[in-house]
Amino acid sequence: MSSKKSKGRQKVEMVKMPNESNLQVTFSKRRTGLFKKASELCTLCGADIAIIVFSPGKKVFSFGHPCVETIVDRYLTRNPPQISGTMQLIEAHRNAGVRELNMQLTQVLNQLEIEKKRGEELNQMRKASQAQCWWEAPIEELNLPQLEQLKMSLEELKKNVGKQAEKMLIQCSNPPQFFAGSSSNAGGMNLPFDPNNNAAVFNPNNMMPHPGYNPGFGHGFY
Repeated sequence: MSSKKSKGRQKVEMVKMPNESNLQVTFSKRRTGLFKKASELCTLCGADIAIIVFSPGKKVFSFGHPCVETIVDRYLTRNPPQISGTMQLIEAHRNAGVRELNMQLTQVLNQLEIEKKRGEELNQMRKASQAQCWWEAPIEELNLPQLEQLKMSLEELKKNVGKQAEKMLIQCSNPPQFFAGSSSNAGGMNLPFDPNNNAAVFNPNNMMPHPGYNPGFGHGFY
């Protein structure tokens, strides 16, 4: 089956979006990207930047380096700020913190890209494995020949299971019978007649007295 090709990345027309939902999502993404680029500009060039943005929902967002208030005051008064030694130390410490955060962000983004590529490789391996063991894939993903072959295999398995179940039922319903001794002398027992003699002549000497036999009372043959 041929996969449906996407249109790819298209150029967005620079007009206001009529859809309110799309407008909010686009604003959030673009604002994050704008602040990120401003932070990179501060780190790379040592620039002082202040950005104030009002969202379509009338919420205010700002980004400033070293801070928004300082940059705004500097712009309004047109005078460079008087930085003392203490302020210079604070500024240096703040710049170092910003650089450290930017480095951490870059490392996280790189790690995210690596994990993304690893996930794509795992998906390709999974698809290759499913192509070899196609019967393990979901039923909805199988084509007609595969479904027919799977149906035949399941029917054959059902027949084999039924035969095995019948065999076990027969074995359980007919338990093996055990006989003591041989047929010649019935396991060495003294019988009142000879089983090998068709006439079955009675022999009273082979009779055994009953354990509770009393010679003076009744007949106690056993």
